Amino acid sequence: MASTRAPGRGGAAPKLAPYAFVAPAVVLFLLVFALPIAYTVYLSLFRTEVKGLGLGRGSRSEVFVGLDNYARALTDPELGAGALRVFGYGAILVPAMLGLALVFALLLDEDRVRARGFSRIAIFLPYAIPGVIASLLWGFLYLPGTSPVNQLLRELSLPGVDLLSPTGIYFALANIAVWGGVGYNMVVLYTALRAIPRDLYEAARIDGCTPWQVAVRIKIPLLAPALVLTSLFSVIATLQVFAEPTTLAPLTNSLSLTWTPLMKVYQDAFGRGDLYSAAATSVLIALVMFVISFGLLRVTRSRAFGGER
Repeated sequence: MASTRAPGRGGAAPKLAPYAFVAPAVVLFLLVFALPIAYTVYLSLFRTEVKGLGLGRGSRSEVFVGLDNYARALTDPELGAGALRVFGYGAILVPAMLGLALVFALLLDEDRVRARGFSRIAIFLPYAIPGVIASLLWGFLYLPGTSPVNQLLRELSLPGVDLLSPTGIYFALANIAVWGGVGYNMVVLYTALRAIPRDLYEAARIDGCTPWQVAVRIKIPLLAPALVLTSLFSVIATLQVFAEPTTLAPLTNSLSLTWTPLMKVYQDAFGRGDLYSAAATSVLIALVMFVISFGLLRVTRSRAFGGER
């Protein structure tokens, strides 16, 4: 029996349907992610050239300089000093934050722990507070004249602690980030722990393992993928630190306006009006983040993910 359907009808629509569903995501990706990156790379290759006094039409022009902005950024001593400061800050922050998150996750995973739901919320709650507000709250606690810790130390005839000093500022900033970031990482690790089959724990207890041995020999090794991901996110967040030192800067002379690389980008772009140098520095920071992220995943892939590609 011959088919009565018109030839060619309905053939193109099913083939185009998947692209129609994907199109909004592709457009958003191009507008929100790819286009800003491309424009930043474009700006980094140019510079403003000023003729004469820089007054009048045509006195300022945009000229192509190639990689000159990148060379200036790489030889800028302030950018290198900011990178070293962020490295010292991260050396305090990342181990402390992930260590506390792991301890809290292991404790909450124990069946004998009471008020588990309340504890999870209490630990996670600081993460919901914006970084600027958290920095203001802690900043007033750090000020020697308003700090309750210093008041208590004075009453005990003990010397006060100045966390806004050039050395203490690293611990002050790390404390704010730890307070706000432990809860998020704890939830990630705790969720990974709850996904581990409980039969493994029962078998270990039957073999005579203590809770400490179960945690060290079973839970932590199986948490390796989650630990790698939280470490990666923590390192990226450390390299992007901006809100906390910018908020605390008016309270102390220990924080310059270019204390971190991102603060220098902000000052170049909006303080000096040099968008081209700021764009080059931004691209370099993004490349450093990519290299560190790729290297960390490369090094830990075989152990944490079993060599998956």
